[in-house]
Amino acid sequence: MNCRLGCGACCIAPSITSPIPGMPQGKKAGVRCVQLSDENLCQLFGQPQRPAVCHQFSATVDVCGETNEEALWLITSLEAQTS
Repeated sequence: MNCRLGCGACCIAPSITSPIPGMPQGKKAGVRCVQLSDENLCQLFGQPQRPAVCHQFSATVDVCGETNEEALWLITSLEAQTS
């Protein structure tokens, strides 16, 4: 599956413990990444400063569902189960 442009759930729902440009301590779950544009696009996509955890994320139906709203719910649920 390809990412749905403008979804942004993977940049909001999970916690990220590695540094992100503009967020040197990473981010907490449910906090919008500062690198997520108003259009919900990653401003670091394809850039070397993009965190490895973000680069390694792969969109799959079981994680991202069928809609942006479902993706946010699923990733939030997975984060809660693993924290």
